[in-house]
Amino acid sequence: MKTTYKFILLLFLAVFSFQSCQDNDDLGPPASLEIQNFIWKGLNQYYLWQQDVPNLSDDRFEYQDQLNTFLKGNPVPEDLFNALRVDKSIDRFSWIVNDYETLEQSLQGITKNSGVEFGLSYKAGSSTEIFGWVRYILPNSDASTKDIQRGNIFYGINGTQLTVSNYQSLLALENYTLNLADYNGGAITPNGESVSLTKTVLSENPIFINTVINSGDHKIGYLMYNGFYADFDTKLNEAFGTLKAAGITSLVLDLRYNSGGSVLTATRLASMITGQHTGKVFAKQQWNSKINSYFESNNPDLLKNFFTDKIGTTPINSLNLTKVYILTSKSSASASELVINGLEPHMSVIQIGDITTGKNVGSVTLYDSPTFGKEKRSPNHKYAMQPIVLKIVNSDGFGDYFNGLEPTFALKENIGNLGVLGNSTEPLLSTAIGKITGTTKMIMKSPEKDFDYFKDTKSINGVLNQMYIEKAPEGLLKALE
Repeated sequence: MKTTYKFILLLFLAVFSFQSCQDNDDLGPPASLEIQNFIWKGLNQYYLWQQDVPNLSDDRFEYQDQLNTFLKGNPVPEDLFNALRVDKSIDRFSWIVNDYETLEQSLQGITKNSGVEFGLSYKAGSSTEIFGWVRYILPNSDASTKDIQRGNIFYGINGTQLTVSNYQSLLALENYTLNLADYNGGAITPNGESVSLTKTVLSENPIFINTVINSGDHKIGYLMYNGFYADFDTKLNEAFGTLKAAGITSLVLDLRYNSGGSVLTATRLASMITGQHTGKVFAKQQWNSKINSYFESNNPDLLKNFFTDKIGTTPINSLNLTKVYILTSKSSASASELVINGLEPHMSVIQIGDITTGKNVGSVTLYDSPTFGKEKRSPNHKYAMQPIVLKIVNSDGFGDYFNGLEPTFALKENIGNLGVLGNSTEPLLSTAIGKITGTTKMIMKSPEKDFDYFKDTKSINGVLNQMYIEKAPEGLLKALE
């Protein structure tokens, strides 16, 4: 009897121990670690450099309670997110926010904005003091009602000189005064003038200028496009319809202030410029090793973006061009670079301006839900991540432009050669027209007014400096379990 009792007791203990291990493995995180748990699991699944981060390794934590112990040592979500990234010299663009509604709006060009789109540069001889210059003014903004315009220079806000350490806090103010300045023999000199501005919620139409310039026998379409916002894809198609109806013979696409956006929009834009490549590969995606392996084994076409002839059921207004002229600056990033790089195997791309940012990687919005998508998001918080999840290359496999895409014809925009946007005498546009017609020489810059680039409106807000896909692939989580 005693032997039977001992056997039953040992069997019970064994079963209990086994069940405890199972329960421990399935145990969810405590409420205090919900956000941290979401961050770790989302990055473990999707982060492009997951295999290069030891703490994101698939075998780093055997059970959930071991992960919980690790997460307890990282109570601030933003700090944990940054600690799980590779060196920032490699990953310059991953992002986390505590309000996904603001993130979603920003990705569609909706921001709280005074309407002044500007560049920031270092003052001559300084590594700390900076100044700003106005690039353009958004319509229907507070700035559009004030005495401020393209080319105006400002040195400070509310009487405080802008520096690399204070510019973010000063520019984050909802009500502020820009202190204006003049260029004076290499110096940025306060002139005593100022403009008071108030931020309001604005939706930026990325189609800033769309016009036709006649030069001899040439009908040149000029499109200044400032953001790859998918909500405006129909408007973009209509803009191309206008150019097509006008019978343009050449296109100048101005992306100098376009910091990127939707990969889908970039693919559609490329399809509008061409039209003869429907169904061919525009770009190819490279994910982390475990996701790439799954795609390659199950559906390799999911790794490809194809030229298309429709937006939903609406036909795309394609120009069927074999050559395009694209204007760039240091602010041209991500989806802008994707268009240039993706088109090059299929047509002649003439790039005019400055070297681009060098963002050859893309992100996706991850939410705290079972699938990391929008459905069944946690009701307890609004954190979301925008981590880098893929590198993107063209159909020839080229995508190594970490240091930017070099222009065919270099012409750096500075405060000495701004000109009027859309005017045929504006230096970058004039250069493109000259290359198209063969009638004019490139306008030279003013070297004495050439200052080192620091930031611009959209790169200050990292959310606006993105190349993203619409959602994480469905069905992937279960397949990789």
